[in-house]
Amino acid sequence: MNDKLTVTRLLTRKNALDQTRIDRMDIALPLQSGEILLKIDRVAVTTNNITYAAFGDAMQYWDFFPTQDPDWGHMPVWGFADVLISTVPGVEAGERFYGYFPIASHIKMRAVRISPRGFYDGSEHRMKLTSAYNQYMRSSQDEAYVAKDENYQMIVRPLFITSFMGADFLQDNDFFGAKQIIVSSASSKTAYGTAFCLNKQFDIRLIAMTSVRNRAFVESLGCYDRTISYDELDAISSKEASLYLDFSGDEDLRAKVHRHFGDGLTYDCFAGSAQNTDFLRDTNLPGPKPILYFAPVQIKKRNIDWGHDVVNQRFNAAQRAFIQQISQVDKPWMEVVESHGYEEAQQLIAAMHAGKIDPRKGNVLRLA
Repeated sequence: MNDKLTVTRLLTRKNALDQTRIDRMDIALPLQSGEILLKIDRVAVTTNNITYAAFGDAMQYWDFFPTQDPDWGHMPVWGFADVLISTVPGVEAGERFYGYFPIASHIKMRAVRISPRGFYDGSEHRMKLTSAYNQYMRSSQDEAYVAKDENYQMIVRPLFITSFMGADFLQDNDFFGAKQIIVSSASSKTAYGTAFCLNKQFDIRLIAMTSVRNRAFVESLGCYDRTISYDELDAISSKEASLYLDFSGDEDLRAKVHRHFGDGLTYDCFAGSAQNTDFLRDTNLPGPKPILYFAPVQIKKRNIDWGHDVVNQRFNAAQRAFIQQISQVDKPWMEVVESHGYEEAQQLIAAMHAGKIDPRKGNVLRLA
């Protein structure tokens, strides 16, 4: 065997996320004891990944896969990889794992905390980072895994955990006394995933706000009670107790919502955005102060309330139902589009950063 392996990787300019470059580096072989080498097969690229990059410094997302170049980073993505070489008992060559990866051909990890479910990357630089992102799930033992649905799982799972826990957070707090929820960027997968979890299960009215361009798509989903374009906010009664569920991050829109509903706005839940990646600012609006929703907080609470196994069971069941819904043959909510190689990845990321992605499409990148 050669004493090195050349790895192809796609790097992103940290201060201009639409700019990427293809780079190559060498990994030393043979591996050290405790190390494994994975070949990355396929990953999903969503607006969520743009958000990871936008908050790369502030929330340490750049730190998961260091590049040794201060100006260029690895945009993290979710996907599947196969073990090429292993020095670790309990992790065998040929096994397939789901988890958090760079856009690259290969990655070396230090596998620790081995269990039937998988392993954690115990590389020194990752020990101080959020543990959930360091876990790699063994496909053969993953109750939610279905081989034919890999593309859907990659696209949906990282987003749907936010949707599932977001819906649970709102229900857990009795919707903060609201009778209707106003959802911005309602065409986004995380938004309509949340609507799917809430739809017809609770006595709460869901009102979608979206662009004129995406209105027909949002209406076709059938998971909202009403759909309006952004310029039709005044058509919604301001007398009904309302909760703002914000997936847009648009400060001007937030101001309009607060001024329209006034004291009738019971809660402003900022669930994140890829198009506006600034942190929440205090803009002295009437009504409640916007609060950032962070899924891991609700996950931690439910792990205590229900136990880890029950949380997994409920999430897996909901995710399976959601994938079944979005992949219906006769009326799919999502069309999976596969791109191949690093040049097509560059085009995809540039288009996504510019907001030029059809909301009906889910994008997968094949690297192998």
